[in-house]
Amino acid sequence: MGGFFGTVSNAPCVEDIYYGTDYHSHLGTRRGGMAMSGRDGVIKRRIHDISNTPFRTKFGAESLAVFENCTSGIGVISDDEDQPLVITSKFGTFAIVTVGKINNTAEILQQEMADGRAHLAEYSFSGEPNPSEVAAMLICRKSSIAEGIAHAQQVIDGSLSLLVLHEGAIYAARDFFGRTPVILGVRCDENGAVNARAVTMESSAFPNLDFETECELGPGEIRKITSSGTTVLKAPEKCMKICTFFWVYYGYPSSCYEGMNTESARYRNGASMADQDEEFKGSIDSVCGIPDSGIPHAIGYANRFGRPYHRAFVKYTPTWARSFMPPNQSMRERVAKMKLIPVESQIAGKKLLFCDDSIVRGTQLGDTVKRIYQKGAVEVHMRSSCPPLLYGCRFLNFSRSRNEHELAARQAISELEGTAELTPEILKKYQIHGSKEYIAMVNIIRKKLNFTTLKFQELDRLLEAIGIPKENLCTYCWNGCDPSLCGKNKEGK
Repeated sequence: MGGFFGTVSNAPCVEDIYYGTDYHSHLGTRRGGMAMSGRDGVIKRRIHDISNTPFRTKFGAESLAVFENCTSGIGVISDDEDQPLVITSKFGTFAIVTVGKINNTAEILQQEMADGRAHLAEYSFSGEPNPSEVAAMLICRKSSIAEGIAHAQQVIDGSLSLLVLHEGAIYAARDFFGRTPVILGVRCDENGAVNARAVTMESSAFPNLDFETECELGPGEIRKITSSGTTVLKAPEKCMKICTFFWVYYGYPSSCYEGMNTESARYRNGASMADQDEEFKGSIDSVCGIPDSGIPHAIGYANRFGRPYHRAFVKYTPTWARSFMPPNQSMRERVAKMKLIPVESQIAGKKLLFCDDSIVRGTQLGDTVKRIYQKGAVEVHMRSSCPPLLYGCRFLNFSRSRNEHELAARQAISELEGTAELTPEILKKYQIHGSKEYIAMVNIIRKKLNFTTLKFQELDRLLEAIGIPKENLCTYCWNGCDPSLCGKNKEGK
């Protein structure tokens, strides 16, 4: 998916950008970059490959020295594309970073290149046009950067949050439906005067850099950030559909979105799952979490359930510290195994209940369960902290499934239906928690992954645990409800 950070300061800001960007390393896997400018407005940029090493280790003293005396800048961690891009345009030179997904790239390029005045130079690892360059092309079609950003948000089918660095200022824009968070912060000197402003996707980037959260941008909102203040260039849209998976999986534990902390929401969600398992209280020795994001759900479950929380697996963090997996499937499976080390004394002879954030394909989880039994577990019960995933994400690619037919739930339904052609009418039957179709689907997944019992959290209970109005949360991956039906005009479909 990716994440970004930006700062405008009265003093050199290289350390703020360096560490603020690094705090987004759990959101991306391949590329990390920074672009900064000084009072002369000249933009300097560095991009490095971070596929095999953390972001901060790739920017040594020589790289950071390039940014000496820069007072504004942006940084980004990406999955598939080089960023930031530096664009020479009618507005002058600007740098841009984006987070999101563009589904209608081909249609956009066909229209934008029809007059022969546009071309592309940047491509992602997947061979697709770099979305930041596509966004920059759309921005340059209008008479101002703000108008161009609004135009891009209207035209793009998918999602687009971005930062633009131009003439020492940062333009910050949140996706039209607010699918990803964009958070503003301020830092004050000892006299209480503001000496720096920052913008981030993860609020956890702020505390150790001494920033305080000022506000969150609304869906589709655009602001210009300078050292003297912020200016609203486009007011927020009315419809918000922030991705629910920030609280389920990829949001950092110390981060808050829409005022709700991820760790606390996961505790509540775990407790909610425990409320449905009264009959198991006397038959479980301990509750465990699949590291890392399954752990808080398991703690919440154990606290409510009245059984001890134990660590059946520990994550080997010295060399496998990063959360996401390599894009290659065989490497993912190998790294997943290398990361998790079983604690045999907590497994042998035990009846264990595990919580995990979600079940996507189930490949890695199936291997983990096999290892648990090999270490002597008597029973392995699994609780998924969200409902079965039935639809591949159209907006952020959180699951990294290139094909939604890979999803464990889809495979189970195909087996039951005897066809891989799953219509919306067929899928709807399996969305209903507790229906005979739903029960049959869950039972196939349980048998395939060799669980003693398997339960998925109900969608309404998950949304209740998060604590913001459910109409403000995107639930597409579970029920296929498309946020684009909620307020975007026909031109922006």
